[in-house]
Amino acid sequence: MESPRRPGGLTAGETPPPVAEGIVRADAITHVPAVLRALGLDPDATIAGSGLDPRVFDDPLNEIPIASLGRLLALAVARSGCGHVGLLVGERSGAASLGPVGLLTQHSPDVDTALRNLTTHLHLRDRGAVASLLVANGIAMLGYEIYQTGVEAGDQICDGAMAIAMNVMRDLCGSAWRPTEVLFAHSRPADLRPFRRVFGAPLRFDAERTALVFPAKWLEHRTKEADPALFRELTGRVAALESAMPGDFVAELRRMLRVTLLTGKGSVGEVADRLSMHRRTLNRRLQARGTSLHHLVEETRFEIARQLVENTRMPLTEIAATLHYADASAFTRAFRRWAGRVPSACREEHRAAPVAKCQASTGAASYAGRLHKRRGSSGRWP
Repeated sequence: MESPRRPGGLTAGETPPPVAEGIVRADAITHVPAVLRALGLDPDATIAGSGLDPRVFDDPLNEIPIASLGRLLALAVARSGCGHVGLLVGERSGAASLGPVGLLTQHSPDVDTALRNLTTHLHLRDRGAVASLLVANGIAMLGYEIYQTGVEAGDQICDGAMAIAMNVMRDLCGSAWRPTEVLFAHSRPADLRPFRRVFGAPLRFDAERTALVFPAKWLEHRTKEADPALFRELTGRVAALESAMPGDFVAELRRMLRVTLLTGKGSVGEVADRLSMHRRTLNRRLQARGTSLHHLVEETRFEIARQLVENTRMPLTEIAATLHYADASAFTRAFRRWAGRVPSACREEHRAAPVAKCQASTGAASYAGRLHKRRGSSGRWP
């Protein structure tokens, strides 16, 4: 059983340090025991059954591996029969539950600044997923995607994140705010009522990403509760945390690729441009860390494919197009190379036993290891 992890040496009111890779802070999910209890489960027994110490949710500063959180949510779904456990957890939290990053978001002068701060700095407390703000053609999308490989119940984690995002937007824009649409990268649940209650907007399942969609004009909205003096103080505190954060160039690239690959921008040149770096410098830095952009792109592409195959009912032709393959046959060949089986077999296995991970999930890490043995510097897909 994993004992609670908490940053050591902190005094009351002191800002906690950034979390390590693969870790999330407990502050936004401390309501897990209450939700389990409301579902008729024994919280301690359920949490312990996932391999976590039941005390982990007692302190918001405790740290939890995102993989362990996924196991817990998968177990809660299986034992309770409730398909929206993540949503129930997330709806109880908002910006105030996200530590200094959440406070900086709350006290930003406008919605655009607030969401840029949120998406830029969320990794200080969540190093298992990436938040994104995409704006195009008058439409904004506030998304959340898991980039760590092989995480169970990723749909539950993302549902909870969207519920938190909904509360953040209401904090910034007023309690009557509603998105135009909410996208979910998982199949339609049996009971839509909790989703309609939380979001009050059209819901689209089997989407390629999980996101709140709203008119970009909301980004210009001034936040009425913002405190300029506190905003300046929080900006300094968060900047200090960023400076103190150990550099992890590879993890930064993984987070970036989880968002950009869906837009077809994963070549060496495109990634180097986003980093304001020459492509030779990019390749050299990655080579010094024992990897390559080709390896990281392959790893990330497989993880996106696995999530869409397991969690959605998207036709394989659409998944192939989403990941920018020429056709479904090319995608199937690549997936078989990654997972040792075709995507349709993985999907059937996951549907037959949704709590147990498809072999593609357990194969993600081993495939990443195999990639290291044949890594190259090209950003092109095989």
